[in-house]
Amino acid sequence: MSKVCEFTGKKVMIGNKVSHSNKKNKRYFKINLCKKRFFITKKNKWITVKVSTYAIRIINKIGIEKALERFKYKY
Repeated sequence: MSKVCEFTGKKVMIGNKVSHSNKKNKRYFKINLCKKRFFITKKNKWITVKVSTYAIRIINKIGIEKALERFKYKY
């Protein structure tokens, strides 16, 4: 299972961990992913998607149907 948001396409970023002595070591910035179920009233069915918390906030604001159109998600 990949750590990629199905709506926004966000994924793990690579950066540096910087110590007090300014040494740099590679590290990963993981995203906050959740498996979430949404009900689509037009199709009268549930879909399960793996989305980031940022995408969940967008879906709560504009609704699932508009979010599916905006992100061009095929269900």
